[in-house]
Amino acid sequence: MATPSHQRVPFQDLPLQIRNLRPELDVAMQAVLAHGKFILGPEVEAFENEWAQFCHAPHSIGVASGTDALHLTLRALEIGPGDEVITVANSFVATALAISFAGAKPVFVDCRLEDYLIDPEQVAAAITPRTKAIIPVHLYGQPANMDALKAIVRNSEIFLIEDAAQAHGATLKDGRVCGSLGTAAAFSFYPGKNLGAFGDAGAVTTADPSLIHKIHLLRNLGSEVKYRHEVKGFNSRLDSLQAAVLSVKLKHLAEWNNYRRMVSGWYRHILADCADLVIPNESPWTGAHAYHQFVVRVIEHDRDTVAAELAACGIQTVVHYPLPIHRQPAYADLGLRAGAFPNTETAARGVLSLPIYPEIKQSDVEYVAKCLRSAVAS
Repeated sequence: MATPSHQRVPFQDLPLQIRNLRPELDVAMQAVLAHGKFILGPEVEAFENEWAQFCHAPHSIGVASGTDALHLTLRALEIGPGDEVITVANSFVATALAISFAGAKPVFVDCRLEDYLIDPEQVAAAITPRTKAIIPVHLYGQPANMDALKAIVRNSEIFLIEDAAQAHGATLKDGRVCGSLGTAAAFSFYPGKNLGAFGDAGAVTTADPSLIHKIHLLRNLGSEVKYRHEVKGFNSRLDSLQAAVLSVKLKHLAEWNNYRRMVSGWYRHILADCADLVIPNESPWTGAHAYHQFVVRVIEHDRDTVAAELAACGIQTVVHYPLPIHRQPAYADLGLRAGAFPNTETAARGVLSLPIYPEIKQSDVEYVAKCLRSAVAS
């Protein structure tokens, strides 16, 4: 399909979002510039309270990134050398790196091919006496099967930590919100997330006040009182400017998520009968999918060729993720060869993320879908 001269569809359009919010952002950021408290200023505590409320969690604490949110949570739970943490191979590498940073060993399991989420049956089989935590990933904005995982760890001392980096505002069928479903939850506010900062930022939510207190120490060099350091901590503080930006954007997040769900419906309608694609599946336990990504899987065709044809039509796509964590050179020491997790590897060969963001027009979605149909048909 030839590309109309005016038709270009980016994967996301952050500059457009910023232009739409510029008056609100200017007011919030000018307030920070006026008081000059750039590190752990009043905006940080305000956002922490707002985020806890949004996630239906009693407590929230801001940190420097989503990776730090996971890492500091593991540290605060005293998980380290000699311990094992089970997680899914089908995720961004940061999930595993946080485990490694804590000194523990990541133990991977496969995903379910029907939704690309962690497989609870494999989790149960992977538990050993050294297992201290399980980190399910709410991938692409869809909650993992938390009730099945809770049943597995019930009557044990194994922690259940949500990697909710892609699931801002996602819920289970009964309305429970990601961020309130386990021992703790780690969020990323990387700029491209449903709720994104103007740089790296993250947060932890939990119902455990003692856990929040420990992370409070760890994020600030182990210090509660200036120049007195209770533990060997880290520099992982959420900046006041980032918190101010996040507070502005949070007011729009529910509306943005609703629009993302509408966009997913447009894609589904046009692609429903396309036999060469697997369309995203909402699992039975899912209430509100956050649709951080709309991910199709290309079958009977080369995914990269399809992506190249879309690029020729002016459409930007992304692959989440082309090389599974267990096949990354950084984790070669685990000795996991090709074929270790067949569902994850099948996904890596075929998945393709289509443009989806709160400012995308229906006409652009229709154009992307029609070009995709044409690409797989050829």
